[in-house]
Amino acid sequence: MAAPEARLRATRFGLTPDGEGWFVVNAAESRWRDFGPLGAGCDFEGKRPFRQLGVNLNVLGPGQPLGMYHRERHQEAFLVLLGACLLIVEGEERTLRAWDFFHCPGGTAHVIVGAGDGPSVVLAVGARGGRKGLVYLREEAALARGAGVTQETTRPAEAYGSFPRPARCAYRPGWLPGRVDTPEPL
Repeated sequence: MAAPEARLRATRFGLTPDGEGWFVVNAAESRWRDFGPLGAGCDFEGKRPFRQLGVNLNVLGPGQPLGMYHRERHQEAFLVLLGACLLIVEGEERTLRAWDFFHCPGGTAHVIVGAGDGPSVVLAVGARGGRKGLVYLREEAALARGAGVTQETTRPAEAYGSFPRPARCAYRPGWLPGRVDTPEPL
């Protein structure tokens, strides 16, 4: 059975799919969220999250964490598209550069923090499946980078309680360096 094309609906923050089906949208034309000290991100989703995979494009400034140090039941994967990042995985720090790929099996404690002199762009993909098995862990290396909790918790509201709520926003020029503003003719 062929899937229908989902219509894209214009919002004041950008385009979003309006219903189920396949679609094509440029990241700069999609809706974004400003996470304040946690950078900015685009998830390409509409009112309902994708059922099987979460896909996020994240822009981090130097020192901005992609989240809080945690482990979860399902696997994730991260590809640094631009810039440099610091990966803290199982308490160890690793430098990531553009085109470095981090495969994160379920149960692996981790966080990525923007590093270097300018923005980093990270593509994150993760399996969906609920919050069971999600734990935010106390880890000194993550705390030193502003990406850790002082007390272990399974509650995202506790882990992110000191951060402002993310705000919907439109793409801001410069978030995706090298972005092509108009498509090349085929």
